Formats: sequence, structure tokens, C-alpha cells
Amino acid sequence: MISIDKKPSQDGQLKKQSASEKPFVKRNIIFMGISLLMIIIGFALMAGPGSTVEGGFNPDIFSTRRIVVGPTIAFLGFLAMAFAIVYSPKKKDGK
Repeated sequence: MISIDKKPSQDGQLKKQSASEKPFVKRNIIFMGISLLMIIIGFALMAGPGSTVEGGFNPDIFSTRRIVVGPTIAFLGFLAMAFAIVYSPKKKDGK
């Protein structure tokens, strides 16, 4: 079985990928995790009970938390996720 870290070379032998050949490095994964957490928190802030016929009108559906703060945090999380995917660290020359 071929693992993700290895790819076949031209002669059919498996060789280990170098760090420069991998699409994401540890920093990208950390940024993606933080972004995912922001998105989840934003959607959690938007959640809550709605208005029902039996219960009547619920004014909490128009709270600032549900219509401003939650969507803003979720949107920033989506922007941060795009940044985390596109970001590539600069290579050091060793000088």
C-alpha cells in the first residue's frame, strides 16, 4: 500500500516527498483549524430558537449576536480559510 507521504519515482521506486513538494505545511494546517473553529463559533452564535405559532413572536431572533456578531465571525472564518489554503511560507536561502 502506498502512503500519502510517498510517491513513485520514474523507475517505479517509492521515494519520500520533500517538504517543498507538499501542498500544505504545518502552519497551513494550524491556520485551517483556527479558521474552522471561527466558522463553527459563528454558526453557533447564530443558532437559537425561532418564532413559532404556538409560542408567539420571539424578539431574540433580531438580537445583535444573531444578526451581526455571528455572521461576521463566520465570514471572517471563511476569509481566513481561504488565506490558509493560499498561504505558502517563504523559503529561507540559508544566508
